[in-house]
Amino acid sequence: MKDINTVLEIAEIGEPIAFAVSGGLDSCTITRWLTDRGVKAICFTADLGQPDEKDISHIGDRIRKSGAYSHHFLHLQDHFAEAGLKLIQAQAFYEGGYWNITGIARHIIVKGILEAMTQHKLSILAHGSTGRGNDQIRFQVMAHMLNPEVKLYAPWRDPIYLDKFQGRAEMIDFCQAHGLPIRATKDTPYSTDANLLGITYEGGKLEDLKTPSDFVTPTMGVYPKNAPDKVERFVVRFEQGRPVAINENQVSLLDGFKLANQIGGRNGVGIGVHVVENRIVGLKSRGVYEQPGIDLLSKCYRFLLQLILDRASQKMFDQMASQLGENIYYGLGFDLPSQMGFRAIEPVTNLATGTITVDIYKGHVTFVSAEDVPHSIYTKETTSMENIGSFSHLDSEGLLRILSLSARAKAHSRLTS
Repeated sequence: MKDINTVLEIAEIGEPIAFAVSGGLDSCTITRWLTDRGVKAICFTADLGQPDEKDISHIGDRIRKSGAYSHHFLHLQDHFAEAGLKLIQAQAFYEGGYWNITGIARHIIVKGILEAMTQHKLSILAHGSTGRGNDQIRFQVMAHMLNPEVKLYAPWRDPIYLDKFQGRAEMIDFCQAHGLPIRATKDTPYSTDANLLGITYEGGKLEDLKTPSDFVTPTMGVYPKNAPDKVERFVVRFEQGRPVAINENQVSLLDGFKLANQIGGRNGVGIGVHVVENRIVGLKSRGVYEQPGIDLLSKCYRFLLQLILDRASQKMFDQMASQLGENIYYGLGFDLPSQMGFRAIEPVTNLATGTITVDIYKGHVTFVSAEDVPHSIYTKETTSMENIGSFSHLDSEGLLRILSLSARAKAHSRLTS
C-alpha cells in the first residue's frame, strides 16, 4: 500500500483526510496549511484526560478557527486507563524509569482514530509527527498493523511543507500572520505532551544539558523539594491486579488514576523525572517527565509482586517486563510478541491481590505494610530467625555439602592447571 508523500497527491485523489490533532502549534499550522491547499481536513482529538487543558473543548475551537472542515473528539479516557493499568501490571517502563506515557497514548489514539475513520469512510490518515522523533514511527507502524490498507500522510516528510516550514519559528510566524489561536511563542522554553498518565517535556532549552530538570514548571504536582514537610499515608487495595480501593474508598480505574495523580503529585512522586533516552531512530533525546499516579501505583504493585513471585518467576517476569517496555516505546504493542507477553503475565496478575500501605514523603514511597495477600509465599514460619515453624538448621547440612561439590571441583581444577 503506497502512502501519500506530498499534499499534491492528496489533491489528486480528491478525498477528505483524517488528521490527528492535539490542538497545539503543529496542529493549527498544518490544519490551516492543508485548508489553504483545498484539502478537507476532518480533525480528530483524543480525549485522554489531558491535565494541561482546563477545558478540552477549547481544542476544538482552536482547530475550527484554523480552518478544519470538521472536528471531532474521541472520548477514550476509560480505554486509556485500561492501557495504563497494563503498563503497571507488566511493569513495562522504558529506559531510566520512563513509564511510556506517550508511547501507550499513541496506541490508544491510533486505534481510536482508525475506528472513527471507518465510521466516516476515510482512507487517509495524516499526523503532525516530525521526521526526527518516535511518533512518526509509532503512527505508521501501528496504523498499518491495525489496517494495512490505510494511507498515511506526514507533512513533516512532505518537501512542499518543509520548503515553507523548517521549524517552530516559521510556524509561529505563519500562525500569527493568519491570526490563528496558538499558545506557543518563540520564547516558549519547551514543548509538552500531556495525558491522564503524565506529561512529557522536551525540546527548547531542555535540549541543553546545562538546563536542570526543575527548570520545567510542573503541572500535575510539585517537585519533591517543594512538597509538604510531612508524611502522607496511602493505602491501595489490589484485586487480581486492579486497584479497586484507595484509602479505603472504592474507586473505578479511571478515578483511581486521577486520585493517585493528586496524592502522588502533591507529594512530589514522579515529578521531574529526567531521562536521556535512546529514540527509535537511533538518536538520543532528553525528556523531563511528570508521572505521579502511575509511579505511585506501580511502586505499590511492585511491593505486592515481591510477595507472590518466586525466584524463577521473578526472573522471567523481569525479562518480559523489559521486552514489553521496549515494545510499547517502539509502537509495537499490537504485534504478536507483545500480545504473547501480556498474555504470559496473566497468571501473575490473577495472583496479585492484597492491600499495600505506604508512606509518601517528598517524592519517596516507603513500604509500611502488606495485608490480606492470599497468594503470598512469604511466611514468618519459613523465614524467621527465631525458633518457630518446622524448619531445622540441621536440614541445611546436606544442602551445603551438595552445593560445595561444584566449588571444590572448580578449586581443584585451578590448582592443577
